[in-house]
Amino acid sequence: MHRARDVGYPCRVLSLFRRKSADLADPATEPVTPAEEDARPRGYTPGKGRQTPKRPATGRRPAGATKPLTKEEAKALRRERRAEAAAEFRREGGPRDRGPERVLARNVVDSRRTVGTWFFGGALVVLIGSNQMMPEAIRLASNLLWGALAVGVVIDSVLISRKIKKLVMARFPQTTQRMGSLYLYAIMRAITFRKLRTPEPRVAIGDQV
Repeated sequence: MHRARDVGYPCRVLSLFRRKSADLADPATEPVTPAEEDARPRGYTPGKGRQTPKRPATGRRPAGATKPLTKEEAKALRRERRAEAAAEFRREGGPRDRGPERVLARNVVDSRRTVGTWFFGGALVVLIGSNQMMPEAIRLASNLLWGALAVGVVIDSVLISRKIKKLVMARFPQTTQRMGSLYLYAIMRAITFRKLRTPEPRVAIGDQV
C-alpha cells in the first residue's frame, strides 16, 4: 500500500513544478504591440533575452544611395523652382497682398478702367515730345498731355479711394487696416498695366464689387 502512494507522489510534484514555471513565464519574451512600444519613455532598453521590436517600415525612405545631380540637372531644377515660385507669386501675391481689405481694394481697381494705366506710356511720349529739337507745337502738346495725365491720375485716385473707403467701412466695420496704406496700395495698382498686376486680376472690367 505504501509503495502505491509513493509512486503517485513524484508525478504530483512534477505537475506542480510545471504549472508554476508556466505561471512565472518571463514577460520579457512576450510580443509587444507598436502602441505599447510608442508609449514607453525614450531610452527604454528591452529586458535581457528579449529581441528589440522592429518598427514598421511604412513612411521610410527606400534604401539605396541617391544619385547626385549633374550641373545641368541642378541648373534645370533651380530654373523650374524659380518658375514655380514666380507663378505662385503671380497668382497669390506676397505678404503685403494678404487680407480681405486688400482683396477688396484690388477688385475695386481691377473692375474699372483707370487713367493711371496710360500714365507711363504718356510719360514716354511727353519725354520724347518735349525734346528741344522738336517743333514748338509738339513740345506744347506734350506739356499739355503731361498736365492732363497728371490731373486725370489725381481725380481717378480720389474716386478709387472714396469707393474703397465706403466699401471697407460697410463690409469690415471692425477693421484695423490703415486706410492711408490701403489707398496707396490701390493707387499703385491703378497705375500699373493690367497684365502686369500682381496678384493677377480676378474680376473683369465692369463687374460689380
